[in-house]
Amino acid sequence: MKISIVWFTNNLRINDNKPLIEAAKKGNAILPLFIFDSAWIENTPFGTKKMGGFRLKFLIESLIELNQELKYLGSGLLVKFGNPLEIISELVDEYKVACVNAVEPPAFEERQLQNEVEKVLWKKSCVLNVYDANTLFEIKELPFPLKQLPDVFTKFRTIIEKECSVNDPLFFSEKIISPKFPEFEIPTEIENLIKDVKVDERSAFPFNGGPKNAQSYLNSYVFEKQLIATYKETRNQMVGADYSTKFSPWLALGCISPREIMFTVSKFEKDFIKNESTYWVYFELLWREYFHWVMRKYDKLFFLKNGIKKSAPVVRSFDEKRFLDWKNGETGVDFIDANMKEINLTGFMSNRGRQNVASYLCNDLQMDWRYGAAYFEEQLIDYDVCSNWGNWAYIAGVGNDPRGHRVFNIQKQANDYDKDFTFRKVWLNH
Repeated sequence: MKISIVWFTNNLRINDNKPLIEAAKKGNAILPLFIFDSAWIENTPFGTKKMGGFRLKFLIESLIELNQELKYLGSGLLVKFGNPLEIISELVDEYKVACVNAVEPPAFEERQLQNEVEKVLWKKSCVLNVYDANTLFEIKELPFPLKQLPDVFTKFRTIIEKECSVNDPLFFSEKIISPKFPEFEIPTEIENLIKDVKVDERSAFPFNGGPKNAQSYLNSYVFEKQLIATYKETRNQMVGADYSTKFSPWLALGCISPREIMFTVSKFEKDFIKNESTYWVYFELLWREYFHWVMRKYDKLFFLKNGIKKSAPVVRSFDEKRFLDWKNGETGVDFIDANMKEINLTGFMSNRGRQNVASYLCNDLQMDWRYGAAYFEEQLIDYDVCSNWGNWAYIAGVGNDPRGHRVFNIQKQANDYDKDFTFRKVWLNH
């Protein structure tokens, strides 16, 4: 029987997971694989790690649940630590693998790695199949070639809403036949990194990773609490678990797909109410979608100082002390400091907070925006390469903002969104 490796990356679920579904369709035996890339825990050029403790903890929780779901289907999850190129090459030889199925990555580094893997597999007569699995639409469903993707979100949204509809998610219910492989185990190198990780009790995201947890939370938010019906009115709040959807951490790891969310939202709209708040969930998923395709279009440009622009609107440099003060929440600006305390103690921050701390670093401190983006990459449990770097470039005026250079008035923002100091009291009075 031929064997397919399904290389799980940011698609940690069973349903609506094309690499897994296509492998099962071929009738091959399946070897489900997840690799902790050793590069994730090394230092970046910005003095950060690729993945900090909060992200690792949420990832481990997600892998544990995925393994349980795979075991229920007759398989399990093989977990490795090291260089993905070497690991996949060795497994292909050991198990005589015919093909490797994976998600098409949007970002430069991941695409480079995948290209290297493909070269090695080609020499072994093994095929690499890649699929769009974490977006509302596949590339073939877009109403324009990638090169003609609009550089302004509003134009993208107008075209998409006029010409595209979101397909229902694909469901997977087959048993999986797998070759014998080692039992699920989190590598010691990773376990050691989360020993001291404790999420603060004030966290606005007191939830665990995993596909079952994602589905349970989605059902609770939409149907049980029906918070979706008032989402547009509450989304700019900053305290508590209920002010925003909080889908993003599960979306980032692919514990749930955007199509699964839209399927649930559409059902709520049919059964209960369709209003501006329910639409706003789709609107924000479209922003996420846009950043994905923009990243695919511009490749490595989003990681350069000038982004997708020829020149930056402000000359920015790096000052270590200022950066450390910003990072540690010691700027002396209480609204900024409270938000940075929150991300440092929980791995989460509200959308309103993210825009403000980014604007402060880029515009008030006139710092190289990439240091902030890299710090968010390390800290945020909902880190998504496209949304994170796309949003930071947008705020810095080197991304897809048609206005070019957007500066937040931090004091006005604090007065508008935390006028009674509730948020600041939560994070600065301990």
